[in-house]
Parts: sequence; C-alpha cells; structure tokens
Amino acid sequence: MPELITPTTAPLDTVAHIIQLALTPIFLLSGIAALLNVFATRLARVGDRVDQIAKEMEGAEPEVIAILSLQLARLRRRSLALDVAVVLAAAGAAATCGSVLTLFVGAVGNKFAASVLFAAFAAAVLCTIGAIIAYTAEMLMTGSGVRAEVAARREPPERG
Repeated sequence: MPELITPTTAPLDTVAHIIQLALTPIFLLSGIAALLNVFATRLARVGDRVDQIAKEMEGAEPEVIAILSLQLARLRRRSLALDVAVVLAAAGAAATCGSVLTLFVGAVGNKFAASVLFAAFAAAVLCTIGAIIAYTAEMLMTGSGVRAEVAARREPPERG
C-alpha cells in the first residue's frame, strides 16, 4: 500500500506540485466553459437571423427570395461550424474531467494511470484546439458574409 502524504512527511515542493496538478485541469475547464458560452451566444444570433430571414421570405419577390436563400445557406454553414466547435469543446471538457478523475486514481502510483492521465489531458487540449479552429472558421464566414452584404448594399440600384 502506498504511503500517505502527511504534512510531516511531505516536503513543501511535493505539496506544491500536487496543488499545481489539481489546478491545471480546473483552469482548462473554466476556459472551455467560457468558450461554450461564446459559442452558444453566436449560435443564438445565427438562429435569430434565420428567423428574421424566414419572415422576410414570406410573400417576397423571387429575386429577393434568391438573395435571402443565399444568406440562409451561409447561416447554415456558420451553424455547422459552431456545432463542430461545441462538440469539440464538450469533448475537451469531458477529457479534462477524465484527467481530474485519473489524478485521483493515479494517487496509487500506477504507471497505467499516468498513461491515462496523459491521454485524457492531451485529448482535452486537442479538442479545445479543434473547437477554436471551428470557431475561427465560423468567424471568418461571418466576416465574409458581412463584407458581401456591405458590398451588395453599396451597389447603386438599377434604374429602369
């Protein structure tokens, strides 16, 4: 049975290292939660815009419907990118929780537990990177959509 670490047997460095190990996943989990909040807000804005376009399409001229359909297609791509970001961030959060659980299990000094901890924490970081990439793609789609809409509105209307 492994020795228990008590204040009288553990050097200060060991206790500080244990605290660092416990806090690292918590900070990552907090960051992922903040990302999920941003993703949810963006997804809500996309949903609101889809509702607005759907109302505008009712009884609109065919030319207007064609333009609005293009906007809907762009919003669909944005929502898909946000879906990927949310799934990856949630997987990263789950892997982070797995890391914390492995830290507790790893207290027995098992090499297998150390391997699982490394894999879980690496998965958390990789999923978070993937979520950030998907969010970046969505932001780029948003920016190009806004620029296209501004350019379309700057064109002078046809005079007949």
